[in-house]
Amino acid sequence: MISGHGGNIYELAHRIGCRPSDISDMSANVNPLGPMPELIDYLRANMSAIAALPEVDAGGIVKAFSRFYGIDPRHVMAGNGTTQLIYLIPRALGAKKALVVGPTYSDYRDACAMNQVPCDHLICREKDDFVPDMETIRKGAATADLVFLCNPNNPTGTLVKRPDIDALCRSLPDTVFVVDESYLPFAPMPADATMIGSDLPNVMVLNSMSKAFRIPGLRIGFVKTPEPLMQGLTPFALPWSVNSLAQAAVQWLMDRPEPVDRFLSSTRSILETEKTRIEEYIHQRTRIRCFPTATSFILMRLPDGLDAPTVWRHMADNRILIRDCSNFTGLSDAFIRISLKTEKENHRATELLVQLFRDHVKMGTIHEF
Repeated sequence: MISGHGGNIYELAHRIGCRPSDISDMSANVNPLGPMPELIDYLRANMSAIAALPEVDAGGIVKAFSRFYGIDPRHVMAGNGTTQLIYLIPRALGAKKALVVGPTYSDYRDACAMNQVPCDHLICREKDDFVPDMETIRKGAATADLVFLCNPNNPTGTLVKRPDIDALCRSLPDTVFVVDESYLPFAPMPADATMIGSDLPNVMVLNSMSKAFRIPGLRIGFVKTPEPLMQGLTPFALPWSVNSLAQAAVQWLMDRPEPVDRFLSSTRSILETEKTRIEEYIHQRTRIRCFPTATSFILMRLPDGLDAPTVWRHMADNRILIRDCSNFTGLSDAFIRISLKTEKENHRATELLVQLFRDHVKMGTIHEF
């Protein structure tokens, strides 16, 4: 189920003959400011942790995570990234039919396929900026016992308000809703949007540390779930699923709420500035459409005459890796996604996009305006 993902920085580096570090990876949705330097220093000083097995059930970080969010640790499970948990859920819950609200992350679909759970897609409309219509979802979910909803969503960047999700989940008490909040730390006022404190018996919330803290190589994910659903997950939990350095990183982060909050607040501020600048720059110079986003990435629709593979190759030749969105169910080769990095990297990427647009105008493949 690996083929549904985006670009491979190692493959691109080999193809163009450079080091992976020479490539600006704007396909990966991670914090442009991270990882926190203090965290790296701490992990470097605690490398001896790899000489022993990690805590078998990751109980220590479950308690630290629960304390940080003010929730009951009995309702939390840690995993080797949220992806491991996504693949676990359909099997552990014995799902019969699933609904995926898209276009979105391919692993929800793939997790259902791997576990032989029939899966329907409900594709949000481009004309609505891909904002989910909750009544349409409610009708589609009425025949499913498991629903995957990414909030904010990847790759569209849309954010559904907490009261709307709450009302949806209450309206279908026999349907389990998996709300993936992996990108929520990037959104404005995430504490007002999260469902992690919900006491609804049919809501599971996924939380990732990979994106916000830029430590995807450590593979750290959590699921918060009500007790009856946790009873279904527990028999499928794997021993030692979270490695020693990952557990050390979680303990360090969760024990420092004030520095973490400052770091994430600074991240959100910089992202808002950069998103506004990039969107205005592209809008003024091209017919590329940038969709509104609450996250660290921007979904873009290319004008007729320009396609995602062409843009991908152009950027790759200039050592920038972006996301060709052709393989997202519900999208096409008219869409790309660019994840924000430093101001310098963002400026270079937008300049290259504008130049490619102008080159195609000169060639007559697209009209300027």
